[in-house]
Amino acid sequence: MEVLGHSADIQQPPAAHLVRYPPSPPVTASSSRRESNTSDLEIQNPECEVDDQNFESTRIYPLPPRSKPNNKVLAEDLKTPDNHVIRDPRLIRLTSVHPFNVEAPLSELFNEGFITTKDLHYVRNHGAVPRVEDYEVMDWEFTIEGMVNNPIKMTLAQLLSDYEQVTYPVTLVCAGNRRKEQNIVRKTKGFSWGAAGLSTALWTGVVIGDLLRAAQPKRGAKYVCFEGADKLPNGCYGTSIKMNWAMDPNRGIMVAHGMNGEALAPDHGKPLRVIVPGQIGGRSVKWLKKIIVTTTPSDNWYHVYDNRVLPTMITPEMSADMQSTWKDERYAIYDLNTNSATCYPAHDETVTLAGANESYRVRGYAYSGGGKRVTRVEITLDQGKTWMLANVTYPEDEYRLAPDGEDLFGGRLDMSWRETCFCWCFWYLDMPTSLLQAADDILVRAMDESMMVQPRDMYWSVLGMMNNSWFRVVIHKEGHALRFEHPTQPALIPGGWMERVKKAGGNISNGYWGDKLSGEEGDAVSEEPAKEICMINKEVTRIVTLDELKKHGGEVEPWFVVDGHVYDGTEFLDGHPGGAASILGAAGQDASEEFLAIHSENAKAMLMDYHIGSLNETSQAALAGGEAADTNTSAPRKTFLQSKVWTKAILSAKKKISDDTKIFTFDLEHAEQTSGLPVGQHLMMRLRDPVTREAIIRSYTPLSETTEKGKLNVLIKIYYDTPKRKGGKMTQALDAIPIGHFVDFKGPVGKFEYLGRGLCSIAGQQRRVKRFIMICGGSGITPIFQVLRAVLTDREDLTSCLVIDGNRVEQDILCREDLDRMALDNPHKCRLLYTLSQPEPSWTGLRGRMSKELFEREIGPCRSTNGEDLVLICGPESLEKSVHSILNGMNWKDEDLLFF
Repeated sequence: MEVLGHSADIQQPPAAHLVRYPPSPPVTASSSRRESNTSDLEIQNPECEVDDQNFESTRIYPLPPRSKPNNKVLAEDLKTPDNHVIRDPRLIRLTSVHPFNVEAPLSELFNEGFITTKDLHYVRNHGAVPRVEDYEVMDWEFTIEGMVNNPIKMTLAQLLSDYEQVTYPVTLVCAGNRRKEQNIVRKTKGFSWGAAGLSTALWTGVVIGDLLRAAQPKRGAKYVCFEGADKLPNGCYGTSIKMNWAMDPNRGIMVAHGMNGEALAPDHGKPLRVIVPGQIGGRSVKWLKKIIVTTTPSDNWYHVYDNRVLPTMITPEMSADMQSTWKDERYAIYDLNTNSATCYPAHDETVTLAGANESYRVRGYAYSGGGKRVTRVEITLDQGKTWMLANVTYPEDEYRLAPDGEDLFGGRLDMSWRETCFCWCFWYLDMPTSLLQAADDILVRAMDESMMVQPRDMYWSVLGMMNNSWFRVVIHKEGHALRFEHPTQPALIPGGWMERVKKAGGNISNGYWGDKLSGEEGDAVSEEPAKEICMINKEVTRIVTLDELKKHGGEVEPWFVVDGHVYDGTEFLDGHPGGAASILGAAGQDASEEFLAIHSENAKAMLMDYHIGSLNETSQAALAGGEAADTNTSAPRKTFLQSKVWTKAILSAKKKISDDTKIFTFDLEHAEQTSGLPVGQHLMMRLRDPVTREAIIRSYTPLSETTEKGKLNVLIKIYYDTPKRKGGKMTQALDAIPIGHFVDFKGPVGKFEYLGRGLCSIAGQQRRVKRFIMICGGSGITPIFQVLRAVLTDREDLTSCLVIDGNRVEQDILCREDLDRMALDNPHKCRLLYTLSQPEPSWTGLRGRMSKELFEREIGPCRSTNGEDLVLICGPESLEKSVHSILNGMNWKDEDLLFF
């Protein structure tokens, strides 16, 4: 960026120079891995070179390693909203393909030394990365508002020109660092970070206190809230910190636009972000749009329901009913706690004893929070009976030795006066191999200047955050060698002593890392194993290529993929409860997410019969995340729904119909667009759990007419949590999202379609109907309503309709005004009956549940022999089962019963 280059005043040198790196822990004796020597490296990146021959002797602090010049947009990202973001393939994905949450392999992170390149810096994204083109960067606007006397709206260009720029190193740490260990003890609501959820960079920007002073906070202002530009299911990401922290220069909080001498990369907040040293990474908001001064902490969803350590006795199930607990600021995480980890020996590293060096250098990292310095790191080889003091190096201190007024990457190197510590440090200890040979494990703990020491035992919590128990590496004696085993491996990567011990029945929480003590042999924790459902035929060995799969992406022999395995849906087209469209919509696609999210265990077990092979690894990578629409097409589509692609619609309104029911209105892509949903069919809606990123997918039938343009109205009954039962995950998630945010849609699906004037299509076969019997309950009215409206609004449609709508109380009757009006206008072809199971004394309609007596009186036996009577049924599962049984007993055949 020219502005940055100009303000940095760094000219390209005539030749590359040697830059001295910090005393990052030297090389380990083992030759089984790449060495991590970061002493003298030749730097050729012009932004990291120096042009003054005499300046070399004073610039002793570390500069960033070279970034990889050949990184590109990865294949797995091409079909996601992040198809514009360049990334490093070495990063380990923790949440499948999208959103992008990653950490580096621990050894590679450590080998880069004190400063981490943008390539290997960890990333925590809650959703899609906002797309900001280079030409838009300088015009990026953000505001300072709220309780201020002088509200400010400025561009990045103004931030660069009007305020002093500073540069200094800061280590960012995700609050979930080392969460995988907690997940093995007991599953939390978070995904599995390993021990590399931290990184250090040189950040350039403006001290936030300068900006706040310009805005002039009012008396009583206590908090500074930040809000980003990322559009998420529960609103833009936002959080807050205390005002006195923001105004304290010792805290070093800045609004940053540069990272390691370059403009911010998209994953790291391009073009503007907050950096809060010494606190969890979740406070350093990316893609900054608003700074809001307030009297109270942020009420942003992500501030309240993320980055908290709830009391350890609260389970994931309990937490769903504890809104006041989530909002209790005592449980919010701000400052990091003291933590450390062993990087070498690496996981599965081996050291040969025969002819080996007499010592091995054990080494790793440590950090603390709130600006406190790590003052000691201790190692034990006997599980805490005795301890050895490790050597600690502080590369951060080398920046404090820079001359006054030193300029780095366009910012004053603002370090010499400050005592607070913002960065990780390195520790090492040379261990005699004889001691390692005699030991069972290596454990490390750190202490900071407040004498806060890492605890021996884990503090488990529902979000799995701030895990900082002693880091344990197990030593295995294998012949004439030692093999080292870390506690876990990140994401779903197998390995680690914790996983091994738990599978063997060990109790990891017994205070002795799962080792069975004397008298404990009979007390092993017996955990009910998760029911594993085999979805593959183990005798099938065929390998399928992507080209083969794509040839079966149509209506003939449709193939689809679940968890990397290929299935042929041809023989199930007629029998699929959701109709052939569900299978055809998945043809040639990876249907894993949808299939696993909405199908029962029985349905999953049935897959074995349709298994025909496995997709090869190259094809899996190319297919990964294959859900995005063709974004290159310029012509707007006439219809919104697409059978093979999720499409976003923006929530524009919520209308309350009753205490637990609302109509959700969504804006389609343009005002002339129709939904594309045939009468009688339904669509799928998708949200993601904002913590676990688990897909929540459900099918709904909207109220909107097929011809309605620009809008989509969906009636949804919200099943709230109660003390006696768990509520609906999807309905409560929908109720929580704010106006202005998106939901994903796909469809149409369903085996029934009403073509008009008595003509239906059922599983692709046409059928002429003269009488509909429509039985529904609760929100099951919606598909019934669609078909009934199509019949009654067409004067030429002579099909008769009997509607029996069952509910608990009168207030539960949905769409009643429209139903009554249509029935009143069409007495010759519509009879409408309501029955209530718990009516008020004033109720004059039918009373009681759906019963055989009711059906015998109002419906009677099937009179048609040629299929001209058809029963449409939609409601809770218990209602559908009861109706099915009663009608079968009245000689109604299954082919005359249609369940939505």
